[in-house]
Amino acid sequence: MSIIWSLPQIEIRELSSVTESRPTALLTGGPAWEAAGKYLKLPLVAQAEPHNATHDYFKQLAADIPAQAEVIYAVGGGLASDAAKYIGWARKLPVITIPTALSVDGFFTALVAVREGGTVHYVTTNAAQKVIIDWEIIRNAPPHIRGTGICELLSIVTGLLDWRYAADRSKTTVDTRFLPWAAGLAAGIAQQAFKIAAGVGQGKVESLRNLLDLMCTEVQLTNQLGHNRPQEGSEQYFAYAIEGRTASGYGLPYADLVGPGILIAASLHNQDIGPIRDTILSAGIRLDQLRINDVTDTLYALPDYVRTHNLPYSILNDFETTPERVIDVITRTGLDAVG
Repeated sequence: MSIIWSLPQIEIRELSSVTESRPTALLTGGPAWEAAGKYLKLPLVAQAEPHNATHDYFKQLAADIPAQAEVIYAVGGGLASDAAKYIGWARKLPVITIPTALSVDGFFTALVAVREGGTVHYVTTNAAQKVIIDWEIIRNAPPHIRGTGICELLSIVTGLLDWRYAADRSKTTVDTRFLPWAAGLAAGIAQQAFKIAAGVGQGKVESLRNLLDLMCTEVQLTNQLGHNRPQEGSEQYFAYAIEGRTASGYGLPYADLVGPGILIAASLHNQDIGPIRDTILSAGIRLDQLRINDVTDTLYALPDYVRTHNLPYSILNDFETTPERVIDVITRTGLDAVG
């Protein structure tokens, strides 16, 4: 049986209007709860602050939820949302997500990204029952995370290039065969992301609402297809591979990894880096959080990494990691100047 997942119910409302009577288990983080918690009245029976996304850790969180909990709330970013969706799925409880920034598209998917065996695997859970958006909370989030979900849209640029690259070499599967109509729709979403990036970076609610709409459209497209190839390629694989070099406690936000990954993937495909780089920066995404030695070491390791973990075929499978080629990629992206 195949399932085409739907989006969660999305409610745009002030958090002070939220009422909850069911015993609640809460997944959140310190800054997120400080920003949103004062507006919420939740009958808590458990509260946890997830600090990593390993599969074993999520399993343990699910086992520790008290039996009296009747609903799971996530308040914060992608880690809290993923933990809540996993727990809700494991314990057969409804999940309500309250993003404090539009940082990832995972708020709207039925997937949870778990770390296992040195890479990222997706566990199909369920979508949240409900996502609540309060624009005052979102627009007042720190600029470097407020709208960084735009990376999910900009990664379409390189994701499509990798999807087409794999198709041209007969490296797609029956289920992930290249579909021009889907590629066209995805390209249109990416095109709009370039137009709204500056407003997202400035915290304009109109632009953030556009970001919400585009992320939901992207998620529904990949739901229809049953895979993420239009939106996930070598830029994400770079983020997976370098994450272990940067993680210390909470590690770095997703966009700080995949933003540079987009530039690297675009460089490998011989794209014009300038407009992509300018758009990433205008949206508030940081490109200076990675140590250049980590970037270099990761690039050398990437071809073996994608083959070892059997990641969907991309240009990285054919990347020749000579010193000259690696230096050229880093120089073209400008990461050597900021890392």
